[in-house]
Amino acid sequence: MSKRGRGGTSGNKFRMSLGLPVAATNLYIISVKGIKGRLNRLPSACVGDMVMATVKKGKPDLRKKVLPAVIVRQRKPWRRKDGVFMYFEDNAGVIVNPKGEMKGSAITGPIGKECADLWPRIASAANAIV
Repeated sequence: MSKRGRGGTSGNKFRMSLGLPVAATNLYIISVKGIKGRLNRLPSACVGDMVMATVKKGKPDLRKKVLPAVIVRQRKPWRRKDGVFMYFEDNAGVIVNPKGEMKGSAITGPIGKECADLWPRIASAANAIV
């Protein structure tokens, strides 16, 4: 027998908080820029990657639109070139335009060095680069 009728969503995958003080509280990642993919494989992204996301909670003018965003923090540990394993206490991203300029003016919390190296406009608005 197949296990049918076990509907519902499988957790809240691809959700992250917003690192900007704009009127949106969480993002839902749809796809990752630059990943072609394989059938049934979920795309992965890390700090500094541009993703396409929608706003799930926030102002009505931001909701129901597909917006580009950049990931600035992640919970999953990753290894840097110098051998240090880094991770943050939450997942966070910032809404940007396709050129990489932020929609907001300030970032709440620290951002990863990998993100700061790739996106100088985001790095200039960050209060701490880790």
